[in-house]
Amino acid sequence: MVAAGDADQHSVAERLGIKPDMVVQEIGWDEDVDEAVRAAIEEHTGGELLDEDADEVIDVVLLWWRDGDGDLGDALVDARAPLEENGVIWVLTPKTGQPGHVEPSEIAEAVPTVGLSQTSNLSVGEAWMATRLVPRSKSRR
Repeated sequence: MVAAGDADQHSVAERLGIKPDMVVQEIGWDEDVDEAVRAAIEEHTGGELLDEDADEVIDVVLLWWRDGDGDLGDALVDARAPLEENGVIWVLTPKTGQPGHVEPSEIAEAVPTVGLSQTSNLSVGEAWMATRLVPRSKSRR
C-alpha cells in the first residue's frame, strides 16, 4: 500500500509534465533542494538528473533558484541553450516565508527578456514552488 505522501511525490513528475525517458537537467542543486521531488522525477523518467555540465539536448530543465543566486535572466539564458525546441524550464523557488524566497515579480520581469513565457505555477513539496516557462511561439500554425 502506498502512503498518501508517497502518492503525492510520485505524481509530482507527472504534474510537471515529465514523461518516462525524458532528458531532465538540474541546475542550482544545493543541500536545501527537495530530495523527494528529485527522487520522484528520477524514478518516473527511469534515469538520473543531468547536471549543469551535461552535453545533451534537454527536454526539461529544473532550475533551483533562490534570492541571492545572481541574475535570473542570465541563468535562464544559460538554461535555455541546451533545451529542445519545445522544451520546458521549471524555475523552483522557496515558498513565501522560506529562506531564499524569490518574489514572483522577479521571475515575471526576467522571463520576457529571454524569449520565454510563464504559463503556470505549482506547489512541489513542502518548501518549494515551481514556475513553468516555455519558449514564446514565433508563429501560430
